[in-house]
Amino acid sequence: PGTLILVDHSIFRAFNKGALGMIKVEGPEDKVVYSGKQHDMVYLAEGGGTQSMPKAETVSLPTTMNTAQMMERGKDVYTQNCAACHQPNGEGIKGAFPPLAKADYLMEDKARSIKTILHGLEGPIIVNGEHYNSVMPVIKLNDLDVASVLTYVRNSWGNKGDAVIADEVKKLRD
Repeated sequence: PGTLILVDHSIFRAFNKGALGMIKVEGPEDKVVYSGKQHDMVYLAEGGGTQSMPKAETVSLPTTMNTAQMMERGKDVYTQNCAACHQPNGEGIKGAFPPLAKADYLMEDKARSIKTILHGLEGPIIVNGEHYNSVMPVIKLNDLDVASVLTYVRNSWGNKGDAVIADEVKKLRD
């Protein structure tokens, strides 16, 4: 029982659209129907089973960009990978995807934010006093794109934070 979030991650392939849905389930818990376990696996159709998600590769790119360049690159990365869930204005979707705008959880710990993008996030969190319990998948980005998107979100929609540099991402990836 509870509100379950469904995400069709084809949003990364189909012109940033895909589908989001919420199902409210009532009644007694039945572990035969849903065990509660979630796996970060790729489904392989036609009897192929599943396989573990591939690890992100580190790509050798320039590690120095000025803040304006990082903000521009970060906005592009955000639009392509994050906006479908967290929304173009960073407000998220109440009860499903937490806001990034004026978000205490995002701004409290830069290293945690980097790790969230590198490794995904699953389980309960509290953002601006609201409870969320969803899944953010691992998004395969290089160090510069992680740094750029975090610099962008940490300095947009009322957020004011330090820039993230690719070397910080590399250290936490390793």
